[in-house]
Formats: sequence, structure tokens, C-alpha cells
Amino acid sequence: MIHYHLSYTNPLTHFVDITITITQNRQEQLYLQLPAWRPGRYELQHFAQKLRHVTASANNSSIPVGKVTKDRWKVTPKGADTLQIHYSFYARQMDAGGSWLDEAMLYINPVNCLMAIEGREHEPCQLQVAIPADWQIASGLPEKEKHMLEAGSFDELADSPFIASGNLQKETFVVKDMPFHIWIQGDCRPDWEKIKHDFTAFTREQLAVFGGFPVPEYHYLNIILPYRFYHGVEHSHSTVITLGPGELLMTPSLYKELLGVSSHELFHTWNIKKIRPKELLPYNFAQENYFRTGYVAEGITTYYGDYMLARAGVFSTEAYFEELNKTLQRYHADYSRDNLSVADSSFDLWLDGYKPGVPDRKVSIYVKGALTALLLDLQLRKATDNKTSLDLARL
Repeated sequence: MIHYHLSYTNPLTHFVDITITITQNRQEQLYLQLPAWRPGRYELQHFAQKLRHVTASANNSSIPVGKVTKDRWKVTPKGADTLQIHYSFYARQMDAGGSWLDEAMLYINPVNCLMAIEGREHEPCQLQVAIPADWQIASGLPEKEKHMLEAGSFDELADSPFIASGNLQKETFVVKDMPFHIWIQGDCRPDWEKIKHDFTAFTREQLAVFGGFPVPEYHYLNIILPYRFYHGVEHSHSTVITLGPGELLMTPSLYKELLGVSSHELFHTWNIKKIRPKELLPYNFAQENYFRTGYVAEGITTYYGDYMLARAGVFSTEAYFEELNKTLQRYHADYSRDNLSVADSSFDLWLDGYKPGVPDRKVSIYVKGALTALLLDLQLRKATDNKTSLDLARL
């Protein structure tokens, strides 16, 4: 088992101190790989630029460690059975894919900051978090002991963000005997009865499409911010959503965004987390993972995210068509369709998929992908007199 320990001295510096303890070492040369990208955003993000003071020790003495690529290190254990890796990580990126430390919370996406031990990625991992005793941890990982999370492998650990805080709010609803936990960190006044009612409705609708749920429980990790913001990232057992401003959370416009992004991310539990292009099996965190079906991963999810809300009765017919009209307007306002296909645009996510880039060079895989899903669904229904739909295709 690989042991990770996170702590900090002064939260206002945003630096998190990380120690990795490696036992039962049998390698003369040990290699450590920090991920260069994260699932859900298919571009190199070079997390290593946020690390400082990478050192190694064994038997209370330092041992050689050196960088061999931008985010890969070589350690010479000198015959040691147990060794430790030490470094600090700058946690000051507040969005659904980043990490953040301040005096009120520790929010970590492990893929940003935890190194994998090459050749031992499939071993179980423990993550101990040194935080105040009265703080809670919100995570899709089980908390085996107080403030200690466990994962079955490095991939599971990397895909399991957590929020630690003394101010977390939590409510749980159950669908088909499976618990769904809604965590909220931030200054807001949620209408829990309304939220639980609506989340139950669209969750039930999605489970009906797939006939079940691929994980035993699910966690919505919401960070509600005091300023305008909107971002969500999917994970196998959870999602992180950053949304604001908190004072407007239950107003119609912002609440609709909360519902939309939550439904979208839940659908990802199947589409891309469990049903995944072969090019992404397994993830290679050291380099690009090219695939041409990003529009399936994001476009179909975008289509179904809103459609599930309408079918569940959470969105009225008028509200659903309003969202559909926005998608059509975005498509027709963009002449990129004349230059790069949605499949080629999927491939080029690794080049400039999340940047404005050259005007009209590439299409949005979210927008055109959603319309592609809509047209396919309508054609299936028309050809079969509404006896078959995209639902039955099971993606």
C-alpha cells in the first residue's frame, strides 16, 4: 500500500505539504510520475509547475532524487525498503478541476498534486489529511479512519477529489436503495426540500434509462462562491461543482444552472467514466490521450443533461425549449462548422480545445455534439414510429 499524507502550516500561503511513504521497495531506480492532465479536461495542464522542494529520504537520511522530464522524477533508494518523498504544492486554483487551501477549507483534486509510483499504480492507497479535529471530509472515497481516505488504486485516488472544512452542509436522498449525498461548502441558504425533490426526480429518470447505477453511492461536492462562477467536473463516484454567487443560489436563473450542471455531471457517471473510448483505457497521465469521440462524451451528455430534467418534470416544456434554442443559437452563430468537423475538433481538444484560438477554426463539441445527439434521437424515433430512441442505444 502507498501512503500519502497532506498537511499545511499556514493556510494563507496556499502551500500544502505532501509526504509519500513507499514501503516494500524492491527497485534500484524508482520513478515517480505526476499527472500532466486530468480526466474531464483533455489538455496538458502541467501541474508540476505548482510543486516546490521535491526531496527524498530513507532511514532518516536524504537520498538522491532528480527530475528526468517536466513531471517525472527518478529516486535512488540505495537499497532502502521504506522511503519517503516530500514536496509542497501550491493550492490556489478555484474551479471544479483545481485545488484550494485557505483558513476555511482544504479542497484537493488529487490528480493535481499526487505522484504515482511507476509499476505500483494498481496497489491500494491511503490518504491521511492533517486538518482540525472538528472538520469533515466530503469525498467519494470511504473514510476508513477519521480523516483517512482509502482508494483501491492510484487511478481511483486521482479521480477522487475532496473538500475538508468545518462548515460543510450535507443532505442525502435515496433512489433505488442507493444514497446520493449533496454537500455544500460556502455562504448560501439552500432550500433543501426543493433541491432534494428535484435531484431525486432527475436521478430517478437517469437510472431508468440505464437500468441501474455503476457505483454504490454518489457525492455532489458543491463549492458555492460569493461571485459569478460556473464549472463542473465529473468523477467516478462524485462531481465537483463550483457555482456562484451564493446569495442568488435559489433564484430561478442560478438554480436552473445548478440543476443543469448537476444533471450533466451525473450522466457522465455512465458516459465517459464507465462507458469510455478504448483510447482512454487505461488513462495515460504522462501524455496526451487522443480520441475522436469527445463529442460523444460531452455532446450526448449535454443533450441528455437537460433532456432528463425535462422528462423528470424538473424543467417545464418551455424551459427545456429555451435551453434548446440557446444551443441552436450558439451553433448558428459559429461558422467553424465550415472548417473543422466535430470529430476533428474532438481530436484537437489537446491542441486548443478550451481556448478561443483562431476565429472559426473549430466547433464546440458540447454544442454540435448535443445537436448531433438530438438529431440521432429524432431520426431513431421517426424511423421506428417512436418505438426506439437513443435511450435504447445505451450509448
